[in-house]
Amino acid sequence: VQLQASRGGFVQPGGSLRLSCEASGSISSIGVMGWFRQVPGKQRELIASITRGGEIYYAYSMKGRFTISRDVAKSTVYLQVNSLKPEDTALYLCNAQLGITIYWGQGTLVTVSS
Repeated sequence: VQLQASRGGFVQPGGSLRLSCEASGSISSIGVMGWFRQVPGKQRELIASITRGGEIYYAYSMKGRFTISRDVAKSTVYLQVNSLKPEDTALYLCNAQLGITIYWGQGTLVTVSS
């Protein structure tokens, strides 16, 4: 399974961004897909996850400005982020569960700055 995320880039504070992550390869049995983010020197943190059936879990601190969605037919998971803040600057990574294996994308850098 390979995961390819869309490009992040620079966003002004208060702006919005929609990231996508498409899975390819042996994807017919992918279960949960999720988004994480990581700031240098800090632990990777979960943003949200979504099952094939659409059940969603948000990390408590991520509720409100983050929205995860998924297109099972396209094997793609999306992350909508609104009201971006400088502290949202991070490497955003997606993952996918296939059986007992977790696959990770390389991540996409989002920089929130004026």
